[in-house]
Amino acid sequence: MWKPTQSGPVAPPSNPEPSRPVPASPAFEPARPAAPAGEQATIGKGLYIKGEISGSESLFIDGKVEGSVNLAGNRVTVGRNGQVSANITAREIVVLGKVRGNVSATDRVDIRAEGSLSGDVAAARISIEDGAFFKGGIDIRKPDSKTTGTPASEPSKTVQV
Repeated sequence: MWKPTQSGPVAPPSNPEPSRPVPASPAFEPARPAAPAGEQATIGKGLYIKGEISGSESLFIDGKVEGSVNLAGNRVTVGRNGQVSANITAREIVVLGKVRGNVSATDRVDIRAEGSLSGDVAAARISIEDGAFFKGGIDIRKPDSKTTGTPASEPSKTVQV
């Protein structure tokens, strides 16, 4: 250690700790899976898309979409500014904006208080908050059933609202 009363250069104290390897730069990271849980694509409120949307990651829609949305195994969220005129197929669907079309989820459909859904719902679970608008039919499916239909031996519950 250097003291102000010492004169001349003093060598720094030796470090008993071994040197640590420097982490690799992001350019050399191993490839990540196609759709990590935290990542999602976004359609901003200034965008208008007409056609078919499909892929392997979650999607947040805050703009206008017409056509079809098919993101099996992922989440589709329609934001407060979102206006969707399409059939939606996904693992989980959350509606905060307006949806006109049928929705099919392998897990759940959530229609939040400010959301509006006009169309039929097919899902294992559904949640409709107070203040939400819903017009259509509900088909509650068992979690292990396919999105194309349930076996004849396992009738699904149907509610017309």
